[in-house]
Amino acid sequence: MAGKFELYKDNAGEFRFRLKAGNGENILASEGYTTKASCENGIASVRKNSPNDSLYEKKETVAGKFMFNLKAGNHQIIGTSQSYTTASGRDNGIESVKNNAPDATVDDQA
Repeated sequence: MAGKFELYKDNAGEFRFRLKAGNGENILASEGYTTKASCENGIASVRKNSPNDSLYEKKETVAGKFMFNLKAGNHQIIGTSQSYTTASGRDNGIESVKNNAPDATVDDQA
C-alpha cells in the first residue's frame, strides 16, 4: 500500500495534513493553515522538497528522543516528524518520507 496525505480540519478550525506511510504510520505532520489552499500548497511543497537530503533538520529533544523537520527552500518548516527512541529510527523515518511523499495521494477529509 502506498503512502498518503490526510488533509483535515483540526478542533481549532485550522487545516492540517499528515503524511502516512503505506503501513498507516504517521511519518510527517504539518502546522495549522488558515485556508485549505495554503494546506494544499504545503503538501505540494513536501512532495517537491522531500527528496532533498539537505532540507532535513535532524534534532534531539531535551528528553533524549530523536525527531526531524522537513524545510522548504526558504528554510520554513513544512513538516515535523514524531519522536523516535533512536537516531536510526529517525533516519528510517526520513527515508520513509523520501520514499512516500513524492507520489502519495491526498485523502481530503476537510
